[in-house]
Amino acid sequence: MTTDSGSSDEENQNIEEQQTLSNEETEGTVSFKDLGVVDVLCEACEELKWKHPSKIQKEAIPVALQGKDIIGLAETGSGKTGAFALPILQALLDNPQRYFALILTPTRELAFQISEQFEALGASIGVKCAVIVGGMDMVAQALQLSKKPHIIIATPGRLVDHLENTKGFNLKALKYLVMDEADRILNMDFEVEVDKILRVIPRERRTYLFSATMTKKVQKLQRASLQDPVKVEVSTKYQTVDKLQQYYIFIPVKYKDVYLVHILNELSGNSFIVFVDTCAGALRAALLLRNLGLAAVPLHGRMSQNKRLAALNKFKNKSRSILICTDVASRGLDIPHVDVVINLDIPLHSKDYIHRVGRTARAGRAGKSITFVTQYDVELYQRIEQLIGKQLPLYKTEESEVMVLQERVAEAQRLTNIEMKELEDKKNTKGKKRGAADSDDDTEEAAGVRRRIRPKAGGHRGGHKRKR
Repeated sequence: MTTDSGSSDEENQNIEEQQTLSNEETEGTVSFKDLGVVDVLCEACEELKWKHPSKIQKEAIPVALQGKDIIGLAETGSGKTGAFALPILQALLDNPQRYFALILTPTRELAFQISEQFEALGASIGVKCAVIVGGMDMVAQALQLSKKPHIIIATPGRLVDHLENTKGFNLKALKYLVMDEADRILNMDFEVEVDKILRVIPRERRTYLFSATMTKKVQKLQRASLQDPVKVEVSTKYQTVDKLQQYYIFIPVKYKDVYLVHILNELSGNSFIVFVDTCAGALRAALLLRNLGLAAVPLHGRMSQNKRLAALNKFKNKSRSILICTDVASRGLDIPHVDVVINLDIPLHSKDYIHRVGRTARAGRAGKSITFVTQYDVELYQRIEQLIGKQLPLYKTEESEVMVLQERVAEAQRLTNIEMKELEDKKNTKGKKRGAADSDDDTEEAAGVRRRIRPKAGGHRGGHKRKR
């Protein structure tokens, strides 16, 4: 990288910062009250520290309050949930009824997050929500539905299960349907389930469809489910947030772990999300970092729902500062305090890069992302640069400083491989017995293996803190 490009990067950043400031200034002049939101909900926004509406909220809320269908194109972290939750809650105040709104989401985590926002916004008006997702007990969910909540937040597959099998449950009185992250719902092959749901809910309803991208499938769904929708678009091109500092680091694949540990040490005190490609990769990285005394927790698709929520809560309440996850967690999770996103494995789809790095620099705060590029990733990395329309600066490291860690990391890798093998053997020997099925997603249990292997307690702990 030449110095010239560095200075032009700085100039671009200054221009971007000025644009952000001017945007913030203009946004600051509009309040939720100006958009037509009633006082009780304006107060709820204040309690959530939502000072001013985001761009998508400014565009969508007045249209929604006029009773129109909406198709919203907005990037991750843009405040979409508020854009549909406030109009729905305001309509519910005018016309209180059970089974009032249904929100369809692609993932369990996003469903729980949307439910939290509805409950926080609707706390003073007594809104009841039910989250209906896979991986949880059907009977307990049927009981929740029998209490007739106002808002149902569901993944399509599990909702269809209840519509077909739970006695007395139907959505014939539904007034609002929201499909959040519709592109992902359809990418996950929920088309059949969405069709079934559309057939059993009233045609006379309001529908909001939100998507980060406008794919052919989303257009088809729009035609099938919306009536004269108003299109609300926040950004036309793929872009990452202005206040996000993005870097890449070019390294040989065999030193990935060493560089990861170096960066985690160098930036310690921050909270990190580390993205990997596979479930096994997430578990392996979490075990490796734990062997080095770093507080890491994995989040991936093979974990039971309770374990996923437990992992997320440990990270949210800051008892763990490093969350290692697959793309199951890259979109729709509102984790407010992420300072640094590390792409340990480069995403196969360039668009996933946008969603991954969108976990930081949210709500106007700064953030940092570092993407690891090995000799095998050059083409994928070039595609990312093409998509976001800029070249990223190199993250500067001193090789001699990094390699000091090599011996310690190699020992941690050895221990991790033994633990992984033990977990695999335990799973194979017990088959599908309950303890075994759970063990592969719980690094806390694996700590027992470490204690047996390690000759001296603390032999390799603590040493990870580099003298500066």
